Amino acid sequence: MKTTPSFLLIILLVFASCSNKPSLQKYFVENTENKNFIALDISPSILNIEKDSLTEEQQTALASFDKMNILAFKLTKDYKELYEVENAKLNAILKEEKYQQLMKLSMGSSAASVSFIGDDDHIDEFILYTKRKENGFAVIRVLGKDMNANNIMSLIQIIQKSNLDMEQLKPLQQLMK
Repeated sequence: MKTTPSFLLIILLVFASCSNKPSLQKYFVENTENKNFIALDISPSILNIEKDSLTEEQQTALASFDKMNILAFKLTKDYKELYEVENAKLNAILKEEKYQQLMKLSMGSSAASVSFIGDDDHIDEFILYTKRKENGFAVIRVLGKDMNANNIMSLIQIIQKSNLDMEQLKPLQQLMK
């Protein structure tokens, strides 16, 4: 087979455009099947709420919400070193420029942060990262279209009014034990 310079250039461009940079999405994909993690994908149907009972603002917020991905690591004495490694990986990912931090909380052995991807009025993803040295950590990605901070506040109100389908959250109970 004869290779031409233009063919080689195309191959180089393809490989150069593939990013090896860590991302939260790659982290989720890499660890979804890992036995040390609990992974859940949650759809808006978990809320079990009549849309007619929602305000117009709440309906807009619900329409902007596509799904939630949850990845949790349960800490055990056997996996303390792995916990530290995975925690460091997540911290490095969330320090990337595309993740804009809204807030960070720390209380003793517990910590949490809220970040987002996008701009103030067109948020594609909210990220909640929480950890507790005694239990492990969880990363929650709230994915949607053109979300904003008001949508998230409205979603919290909707969750409070809803009849959550706890069956979808059952795997997370392992993390609390």
